[in-house]
Amino acid sequence: MSKLSKEDVLKLAKLARLELDQSEIEVYRSELSQILEYVEQLQTVNTDDLLPTNQVTGLVNVSRKDKIKNYGYQPHDLLNNVPRVKDDQIQVNRMVE
Repeated sequence: MSKLSKEDVLKLAKLARLELDQSEIEVYRSELSQILEYVEQLQTVNTDDLLPTNQVTGLVNVSRKDKIKNYGYQPHDLLNNVPRVKDDQIQVNRMVE
């Protein structure tokens, strides 16, 4: 099954919503066939004694408690620095139409 036909490529192109011309069909047929051949080669490798690898960096999640810092300002005081405020929130121009 490693060699794809022109019809196989056209079906994949339709699923991917791609429009291919004749030269592109041949290019993709060749490239996709090579990928399938490589996958078939990988399927022959014996992996019975291998453990699954979940991640390779060795990093673990580190959690810490949040620390509240008092900068000496109240939220309402900071709103004095913005051009427009509405209902104690920063008002901006509409972004989506």
